[in-house]
Amino acid sequence: MVVAESMGCCSGLVFIVFPALFILSIFIRVVYDYQKGLVLTLGRFSGLRGSGLQVIIPFIQQMRVVDLRIQTIDIPKQEVLTKDNVSAFINAVVYFKIVKPESAVFNVQDYNVAVYQHSQTAIRDVVGSRTLDQLLTDRKSIAESISQAVEKDALEWGVDITGIKIQDIMLPDTMKKAMARQAQAEREKRASIIISEGENMAADKLAAAAKILSESPGALHLRTLQMISSVAADKTNIMNFVLPIEGMKASVDTDEKPKKGKETPR
Repeated sequence: MVVAESMGCCSGLVFIVFPALFILSIFIRVVYDYQKGLVLTLGRFSGLRGSGLQVIIPFIQQMRVVDLRIQTIDIPKQEVLTKDNVSAFINAVVYFKIVKPESAVFNVQDYNVAVYQHSQTAIRDVVGSRTLDQLLTDRKSIAESISQAVEKDALEWGVDITGIKIQDIMLPDTMKKAMARQAQAEREKRASIIISEGENMAADKLAAAAKILSESPGALHLRTLQMISSVAADKTNIMNFVLPIEGMKASVDTDEKPKKGKETPR
């Protein structure tokens, strides 16, 4: 009998507690610190509610909770035509937050879809007004231009665009090969200029050295002997001495003079 009575008490509590919790869930809503609650009374906006337990009148009032944290939207890779008719695939990310919850609820049906579509259109418009070189070098300024274009309309929706970042820019393979050839040609051009400048500087130094050697009679002979000494240090080197023709004529003349002296006078 005691067990039956306890079972009956428990079943009675269940029938009392569960309906009470259901009624409380209708009357009470929990709003977190990073949220705002918009209260609608018979369909009309009646105010904002902060964080904590908020009591509403069921069937008369409704509450829409809006997240105030920074949200991100990924703009998938899309093909864009630049000003100089080059196709590029661009991937971007949009960062935004709600600054006016009432505008985000009443002025636009779905602010996430609106920001996504508007950002996608702005990317095509801004990139279409830039050349390929500007797209590759001025990525930061292009992202700022896209952000400004989106923010003009987003403020009416109670949305603040905190930033738009271009994640990746992909080019066709033919364009990559052409850019690689251009970069290689530019490097070869710089190498040729550096070599020619080096030869010009070397020629100036050699001319100055030749002028100094010409002013000293024995300097050229000393330089020649120094060069011969440095070459002779390696036994595998073979040195060839070139004598002027005048020197050989002089030796022939010295050999012929004694022969003339032996001839008997006529």
